[in-house]
Amino acid sequence: MTHHYSGPNFGFPRGDARLDLTDLFAFPQPGDASRSVIIMNMHPSSTLNPPEPTTPEPFAPEAIYELRVDTNEDMVADIAYRVRFSRSGKGAMTATVRRAEGSEAAGRGEEGQVIIEGSPVSMGREALVTKSGAYRLFAGWRSDPFFFDVEGVLNNMQFTGKDWFADKDVCSIALELPVSDIGGGARLNLWHRSLVQVNGEWVQADRGARPSQTPFLADAEREAYLDGEPAQDERFVPMFAHALEKTGGYTPQGAEAAARSLLPDVLPYDPKMPAAYPGNGRMPRDDAKDVFLTVLNGRLTWDKCGPHTDMLDEFPFLGAPHEVRSMGAEPSESRPTVQVMGR
Repeated sequence: MTHHYSGPNFGFPRGDARLDLTDLFAFPQPGDASRSVIIMNMHPSSTLNPPEPTTPEPFAPEAIYELRVDTNEDMVADIAYRVRFSRSGKGAMTATVRRAEGSEAAGRGEEGQVIIEGSPVSMGREALVTKSGAYRLFAGWRSDPFFFDVEGVLNNMQFTGKDWFADKDVCSIALELPVSDIGGGARLNLWHRSLVQVNGEWVQADRGARPSQTPFLADAEREAYLDGEPAQDERFVPMFAHALEKTGGYTPQGAEAAARSLLPDVLPYDPKMPAAYPGNGRMPRDDAKDVFLTVLNGRLTWDKCGPHTDMLDEFPFLGAPHEVRSMGAEPSESRPTVQVMGR
Protein backbone atom coordinates (compact mmCIF):
# COMPACT_ATOMS: atom_id res chain seq x y z
CA MET A 1 0.00 0.00 0.00
CA THR A 2 1.24 3.44 -0.81
CA HIS A 3 -0.28 6.84 -0.64
CA HIS A 4 -1.72 7.01 -3.10
CA TYR A 5 -0.96 4.82 -6.14
CA SER A 6 -0.12 1.20 -5.43
CA GLY A 7 -0.23 -0.35 -8.87
CA PRO A 8 2.41 -0.72 -11.59
CA ASN A 9 3.95 2.50 -12.91
CA PHE A 10 2.40 4.29 -9.92
CA GLY A 11 -1.05 3.69 -11.36
CA PHE A 12 -4.11 2.24 -9.71
CA PRO A 13 -4.22 -1.50 -8.91
CA ARG A 14 -5.72 -3.26 -11.92
CA GLY A 15 -6.41 0.20 -13.34
CA ASP A 16 -9.24 0.89 -10.86
CA ALA A 17 -9.01 3.75 -8.35
CA ARG A 18 -11.75 2.14 -6.25
CA LEU A 19 -9.39 -0.76 -5.44
CA ASP A 20 -6.51 1.49 -4.39
CA LEU A 21 -6.03 1.42 -0.60
CA THR A 22 -4.56 4.48 1.08
CA ASP A 23 -4.54 4.52 4.89
CA LEU A 24 -5.42 2.21 7.77
CA PHE A 25 -6.24 3.53 11.26
CA ALA A 26 -6.90 1.67 14.51
CA PHE A 27 -7.52 3.24 17.91
CA PRO A 28 -9.64 2.83 21.06
CA GLN A 29 -13.06 4.47 20.96
CA PRO A 30 -12.62 7.74 22.90
CA GLY A 31 -14.23 7.37 26.31
CA ASP A 32 -14.81 3.62 26.01
CA ALA A 33 -11.73 1.38 26.11
CA SER A 34 -13.90 -1.71 25.59
CA ARG A 35 -14.44 -0.68 21.97
CA SER A 36 -12.14 0.06 19.03
CA VAL A 37 -12.46 1.99 15.78
CA ILE A 38 -10.93 0.73 12.54
CA ILE A 39 -10.86 3.01 9.49
CA MET A 40 -9.91 1.78 6.02
CA ASN A 41 -9.50 4.39 3.27
CA MET A 42 -9.31 3.93 -0.48
CA HIS A 43 -10.10 5.60 -3.84
CA PRO A 44 -7.68 8.55 -3.69
CA SER A 45 -7.94 11.79 -5.61
CA SER A 46 -5.90 12.08 -8.79
CA THR A 47 -2.29 13.13 -8.38
CA LEU A 48 -0.34 15.93 -10.07
CA ASN A 49 -0.11 13.79 -13.21
CA PRO A 50 -3.17 11.54 -12.89
CA PRO A 51 -2.70 8.03 -14.32
CA GLU A 52 -6.39 8.00 -15.21
CA PRO A 53 -9.58 9.71 -14.06
CA THR A 54 -11.23 8.49 -10.90
CA THR A 55 -14.85 7.36 -10.94
CA PRO A 56 -17.53 9.16 -8.90
CA GLU A 57 -18.76 5.75 -7.69
CA PRO A 58 -17.09 5.35 -4.27
CA PHE A 59 -16.73 1.57 -4.06
CA ALA A 60 -16.60 -1.30 -6.56
CA PRO A 61 -19.61 -3.65 -6.18
CA GLU A 62 -17.55 -6.44 -7.73
CA ALA A 63 -14.86 -6.13 -5.05
CA ILE A 64 -14.34 -7.21 -1.44
CA TYR A 65 -12.82 -4.72 1.00
CA GLU A 66 -11.36 -6.60 3.91
CA LEU A 67 -9.83 -5.92 7.33
CA ARG A 68 -7.52 -8.76 8.40
CA VAL A 69 -6.67 -9.46 12.03
CA ASP A 70 -3.80 -11.64 13.25
CA THR A 71 -4.23 -12.51 16.93
CA ASN A 72 -1.23 -14.83 17.52
CA GLU A 73 1.76 -13.15 15.81
CA ASP A 74 2.01 -15.60 12.89
CA MET A 75 1.05 -12.89 10.36
CA VAL A 76 -1.88 -14.99 9.13
CA ALA A 77 -5.43 -13.68 9.51
CA ASP A 78 -7.44 -15.33 12.29
CA ILE A 79 -10.38 -12.91 11.93
CA ALA A 80 -11.56 -11.01 8.84
CA TYR A 81 -14.22 -8.36 8.28
CA ARG A 82 -15.39 -8.36 4.66
CA VAL A 83 -17.35 -5.50 3.15
CA ARG A 84 -19.33 -5.80 -0.10
CA PHE A 85 -21.28 -3.03 -1.81
CA SER A 86 -24.42 -3.09 -3.94
CA ARG A 87 -25.99 -0.49 -6.18
CA SER A 88 -29.48 0.42 -5.02
CA GLY A 89 -30.69 2.78 -7.75
CA LYS A 90 -30.38 6.50 -8.58
CA GLY A 91 -26.69 6.53 -7.77
CA ALA A 92 -27.12 5.07 -4.26
CA MET A 93 -25.23 2.15 -2.74
CA THR A 94 -25.52 -0.05 0.34
CA ALA A 95 -22.92 -2.03 2.31
CA THR A 96 -22.96 -5.48 3.88
CA VAL A 97 -20.31 -6.62 6.38
CA ARG A 98 -19.41 -10.23 7.18
CA ARG A 99 -17.17 -11.52 9.95
CA ALA A 100 -15.10 -14.68 9.34
CA GLU A 101 -12.84 -16.70 11.64
CA GLY A 102 -10.22 -19.43 11.33
CA SER A 103 -9.72 -21.04 7.94
CA GLU A 104 -12.48 -18.90 6.43
CA ALA A 105 -10.65 -15.75 7.49
CA ALA A 106 -7.28 -17.01 6.25
CA GLY A 107 -8.59 -17.70 2.74
CA ARG A 108 -9.84 -15.58 -0.13
CA GLY A 109 -13.59 -15.36 -0.51
CA GLU A 110 -16.74 -13.77 0.84
CA GLU A 111 -17.57 -16.33 3.52
CA GLY A 112 -18.54 -15.17 7.00
CA GLN A 113 -21.47 -14.31 9.24
CA VAL A 114 -23.41 -11.20 8.26
CA ILE A 115 -23.12 -8.60 11.05
CA ILE A 116 -24.37 -5.53 9.14
CA GLU A 117 -26.63 -5.58 6.09
CA GLY A 118 -28.03 -2.89 3.78
CA SER A 119 -26.17 0.02 5.37
CA PRO A 120 -26.58 3.15 3.17
CA VAL A 121 -23.41 4.63 1.70
CA SER A 122 -22.79 8.35 2.24
CA MET A 123 -22.56 10.02 -1.15
CA GLY A 124 -22.64 13.61 0.12
CA ARG A 125 -21.54 15.64 3.13
CA GLU A 126 -23.89 14.01 5.62
CA ALA A 127 -22.33 11.05 7.44
CA LEU A 128 -24.81 8.17 7.45
CA VAL A 129 -23.94 5.84 10.33
CA THR A 130 -25.62 2.46 10.78
CA LYS A 131 -25.86 0.80 14.21
CA SER A 132 -26.33 -2.95 14.14
CA GLY A 133 -26.08 -4.85 17.41
CA ALA A 134 -22.61 -4.24 18.86
CA TYR A 135 -21.35 -2.58 15.66
CA ARG A 136 -21.41 0.83 14.01
CA LEU A 137 -20.54 1.35 10.36
CA PHE A 138 -19.85 4.31 8.13
CA ALA A 139 -19.03 4.00 4.43
CA GLY A 140 -18.72 6.81 1.93
CA TRP A 141 -16.84 9.89 0.77
CA ARG A 142 -14.76 11.78 3.35
CA SER A 143 -12.09 14.46 3.47
CA ASP A 144 -8.67 12.83 3.04
CA PRO A 145 -6.90 12.88 6.44
CA PHE A 146 -3.47 12.36 4.85
CA PHE A 147 -1.17 15.39 4.96
CA PHE A 148 2.09 15.80 3.06
CA ASP A 149 4.04 18.29 0.92
CA VAL A 150 4.11 16.45 -2.42
CA GLU A 151 5.59 19.40 -4.31
CA GLY A 152 8.44 19.52 -1.81
CA VAL A 153 9.33 15.91 -2.65
CA LEU A 154 9.37 16.75 -6.35
CA ASN A 155 11.60 19.76 -5.58
CA ASN A 156 14.48 17.67 -4.21
CA MET A 157 12.96 17.38 -0.73
CA GLN A 158 12.80 21.15 -0.25
CA PHE A 159 9.69 21.29 1.92
CA THR A 160 7.58 24.43 2.28
CA GLY A 161 4.64 22.97 4.19
CA LYS A 162 2.21 23.20 1.27
CA ASP A 163 -0.17 20.31 1.90
CA TRP A 164 -1.29 18.91 -1.43
CA PHE A 165 -3.98 16.79 0.23
CA ALA A 166 -5.71 19.62 2.11
CA ASP A 167 -8.64 19.75 -0.35
CA LYS A 168 -8.67 16.12 -1.47
CA ASP A 169 -11.17 13.34 -0.73
CA VAL A 170 -11.06 9.58 -0.19
CA CYS A 171 -13.62 6.87 0.36
CA SER A 172 -13.74 5.54 3.88
CA ILE A 173 -15.02 2.47 5.69
CA ALA A 174 -15.16 3.07 9.47
CA LEU A 175 -16.14 0.20 11.76
CA GLU A 176 -16.63 0.51 15.51
CA LEU A 177 -16.61 -2.85 17.28
CA PRO A 178 -16.13 -4.48 20.70
CA VAL A 179 -12.56 -5.34 21.67
CA SER A 180 -13.90 -8.77 22.62
CA ASP A 181 -14.64 -9.28 18.91
CA ILE A 182 -10.95 -9.01 17.95
CA GLY A 183 -9.23 -11.16 20.52
CA GLY A 184 -10.37 -9.64 23.78
CA GLY A 185 -7.49 -7.22 24.23
CA ALA A 186 -4.56 -9.26 22.87
CA ARG A 187 -1.86 -7.52 20.84
CA LEU A 188 -2.91 -7.66 17.19
CA ASN A 189 -1.44 -7.24 13.74
CA LEU A 190 -3.80 -5.55 11.28
CA TRP A 191 -3.80 -4.97 7.55
CA HIS A 192 -6.40 -4.45 4.86
CA ARG A 193 -6.82 -5.58 1.29
CA SER A 194 -9.07 -5.33 -1.76
CA LEU A 195 -9.99 -8.31 -3.92
CA VAL A 196 -11.70 -8.80 -7.30
CA GLN A 197 -12.65 -11.88 -9.26
CA VAL A 198 -10.57 -12.90 -12.29
CA ASN A 199 -11.74 -15.95 -14.21
CA GLY A 200 -13.91 -16.95 -11.27
CA GLU A 201 -11.11 -16.71 -8.70
CA TRP A 202 -10.66 -14.04 -6.05
CA VAL A 203 -7.44 -12.09 -6.72
CA GLN A 204 -5.81 -9.64 -4.32
CA ALA A 205 -5.62 -6.21 -5.98
CA ASP A 206 -4.03 -4.22 -3.15
CA ARG A 207 -2.96 -4.82 0.45
CA GLY A 208 -1.03 -3.17 3.24
CA ALA A 209 -1.04 -1.31 6.52
CA ARG A 210 1.84 1.17 6.50
CA PRO A 211 1.99 4.13 4.09
CA SER A 212 4.55 4.38 1.29
CA GLN A 213 5.74 0.81 0.95
CA THR A 214 5.60 -0.04 -2.76
CA PRO A 215 7.94 2.75 -4.06
CA PHE A 216 10.79 0.51 -2.91
CA LEU A 217 9.83 -2.11 -5.51
CA ALA A 218 10.19 -2.42 -9.26
CA ASP A 219 6.99 -3.16 -11.17
CA ALA A 220 7.57 -6.93 -11.37
CA GLU A 221 8.28 -7.07 -7.65
CA ARG A 222 5.31 -4.82 -6.91
CA GLU A 223 2.86 -7.26 -8.46
CA ALA A 224 4.20 -10.04 -6.22
CA TYR A 225 4.09 -7.75 -3.19
CA LEU A 226 0.48 -6.67 -3.75
CA ASP A 227 -0.61 -10.29 -4.17
CA GLY A 228 1.31 -11.44 -1.09
CA GLU A 229 0.63 -11.81 2.62
CA PRO A 230 2.58 -10.37 5.58
CA ALA A 231 3.75 -13.89 6.47
CA GLN A 232 5.70 -13.86 3.18
CA ASP A 233 7.23 -10.38 3.52
CA GLU A 234 10.68 -11.65 4.54
CA ARG A 235 11.41 -12.18 0.84
CA PHE A 236 11.11 -8.43 0.20
CA VAL A 237 13.65 -7.35 2.85
CA PRO A 238 16.63 -7.40 0.40
CA MET A 239 14.73 -5.27 -2.12
CA PHE A 240 13.73 -2.71 0.50
CA ALA A 241 17.26 -2.68 1.93
CA HIS A 242 18.82 -2.11 -1.50
CA ALA A 243 16.55 0.89 -2.14
CA LEU A 244 17.22 2.34 1.32
CA GLU A 245 20.98 1.94 0.91
CA LYS A 246 20.81 3.94 -2.33
CA THR A 247 18.47 6.70 -1.16
CA GLY A 248 19.15 6.99 2.55
CA GLY A 249 22.90 6.72 2.76
CA TYR A 250 22.70 3.61 4.95
CA THR A 251 25.40 1.01 5.42
CA PRO A 252 24.29 -2.45 4.22
CA GLN A 253 23.62 -3.48 7.82
CA GLY A 254 21.76 -0.26 8.58
CA ALA A 255 19.69 -0.61 5.40
CA GLU A 256 18.61 -4.12 6.36
CA ALA A 257 17.62 -2.97 9.85
CA ALA A 258 15.60 -0.08 8.36
CA ALA A 259 13.92 -2.46 5.91
CA ARG A 260 12.93 -4.77 8.74
CA SER A 261 11.32 -1.83 10.53
CA LEU A 262 8.92 -1.59 7.54
CA LEU A 263 8.25 -5.31 7.11
CA PRO A 264 6.11 -7.29 7.54
CA ASP A 265 3.58 -4.76 6.32
CA VAL A 266 1.20 -4.80 9.28
CA LEU A 267 -0.10 -2.28 11.80
CA PRO A 268 0.60 -3.48 15.37
CA TYR A 269 -2.28 -2.67 17.68
CA ASP A 270 -2.88 -3.28 21.38
CA PRO A 271 -6.43 -2.06 22.07
CA LYS A 272 -5.67 -1.74 25.80
CA MET A 273 -3.08 0.99 25.13
CA PRO A 274 -3.36 4.52 23.69
CA ALA A 275 -2.86 4.58 19.94
CA ALA A 276 0.24 6.27 18.48
CA TYR A 277 1.91 5.46 15.17
CA PRO A 278 4.12 3.53 14.51
CA GLY A 279 4.29 1.63 17.80
CA ASN A 280 0.60 1.03 18.46
CA GLY A 281 -2.22 1.55 15.99
CA ARG A 282 -2.68 4.89 14.26
CA MET A 283 -4.86 7.92 14.87
CA PRO A 284 -6.03 10.09 11.93
CA ARG A 285 -3.94 12.97 13.27
CA ASP A 286 -0.73 10.92 13.56
CA ASP A 287 2.00 12.12 11.19
CA ALA A 288 2.85 8.80 9.54
CA LYS A 289 4.66 10.44 6.65
CA ASP A 290 7.22 12.05 8.93
CA VAL A 291 7.92 8.61 10.40
CA PHE A 292 8.48 7.33 6.87
CA LEU A 293 10.78 10.24 6.02
CA THR A 294 12.92 9.44 9.05
CA VAL A 295 13.30 5.84 7.88
CA LEU A 296 13.95 6.92 4.30
CA ASN A 297 16.60 9.46 5.27
CA GLY A 298 17.42 10.25 8.90
CA ARG A 299 18.22 13.85 8.01
CA LEU A 300 14.59 14.41 6.96
CA THR A 301 12.18 14.40 9.87
CA TRP A 302 9.42 16.90 8.97
CA ASP A 303 7.76 18.12 5.78
CA LYS A 304 6.30 21.14 7.66
CA CYS A 305 2.71 19.87 7.23
CA GLY A 306 0.32 19.15 10.09
CA PRO A 307 -3.05 17.42 10.57
CA HIS A 308 -6.11 18.77 8.82
CA THR A 309 -8.44 20.93 10.87
CA ASP A 310 -11.66 19.41 9.47
CA MET A 311 -11.33 16.09 11.29
CA LEU A 312 -14.07 15.17 13.77
CA ASP A 313 -13.86 14.14 17.42
CA GLU A 314 -16.68 11.63 16.97
CA PHE A 315 -17.46 8.69 14.70
CA PRO A 316 -16.62 8.51 11.78
CA PHE A 317 -13.80 10.94 12.74
CA LEU A 318 -12.93 12.09 9.21
CA GLY A 319 -14.26 15.41 7.93
CA ALA A 320 -16.98 15.90 5.33
CA PRO A 321 -15.88 15.59 1.69
CA HIS A 322 -14.88 18.68 -0.22
CA GLU A 323 -16.81 17.68 -3.35
CA VAL A 324 -20.38 16.34 -3.47
CA ARG A 325 -20.60 13.51 -6.00
CA SER A 326 -24.02 11.95 -5.41
CA MET A 327 -26.53 12.22 -8.23
CA GLY A 328 -28.80 15.18 -7.77
CA ALA A 329 -27.01 16.37 -4.60
CA GLU A 330 -26.15 20.00 -4.12
CA PRO A 331 -23.14 21.25 -2.15
CA SER A 332 -24.02 22.60 1.26
CA GLU A 333 -22.30 25.37 3.17
CA SER A 334 -23.91 24.27 6.42
CA ARG A 335 -22.07 22.28 9.06
CA PRO A 336 -21.92 18.60 8.02
CA THR A 337 -24.16 16.36 10.09
CA VAL A 338 -23.94 12.79 11.35
CA GLN A 339 -27.11 10.70 11.08
CA VAL A 340 -27.31 7.44 13.02
CA MET A 341 -29.65 4.67 11.93
CA GLY A 342 -30.31 1.83 14.37
CA ARG A 343 -31.04 -1.76 13.47
